Amino acid sequence: MRNYRSYPVKGENSMQKWTRVAHPVKVMKNFAVIQLGRYCPSLTVKRWLYRTFLGMRIGAKTSIGLMAMVDIFLPELIAIGEDSIIGYNCTILTHEYLPREYRIGPVEIGSGVLIGANTTILPGVKIGDNAMVAACSLVNRDIPANSVVGGVPIKILQEGSQGQ
Repeated sequence: MRNYRSYPVKGENSMQKWTRVAHPVKVMKNFAVIQLGRYCPSLTVKRWLYRTFLGMRIGAKTSIGLMAMVDIFLPELIAIGEDSIIGYNCTILTHEYLPREYRIGPVEIGSGVLIGANTTILPGVKIGDNAMVAACSLVNRDIPANSVVGGVPIKILQEGSQGQ
């Protein structure tokens, strides 16, 4: 079950209403910080940038891979536990636009989590501790702790203890 709020719109598609989600100046600042972070090879500097300028909650020793993209409008709704790995070119969204509504929801990623490369995480998702997400997956629902999931959309491949 995803935890998000839905905001209906009338007339134009919901993306036309993007300034309801975040002020344009905030979006420009977030964009600059995220672009710097995407190319930054230092995991320590990247964590510092995202905590300090975006308000993300990121645990110690968490690694965010090269080219990973965090939400440009509401990155402060992203929380990642300790010692997790967010793979190359992943996308973590806290907003999504649909033709007649937009949705906003937090993303909570536990500790010891592996998110494989090129994975997209939708708003309102909670990923439990020690979960593993296969590369190129679409995380459209919550993932229990200690599970292995993969696919588009995700399916549970293995549930329960991984011997961690």
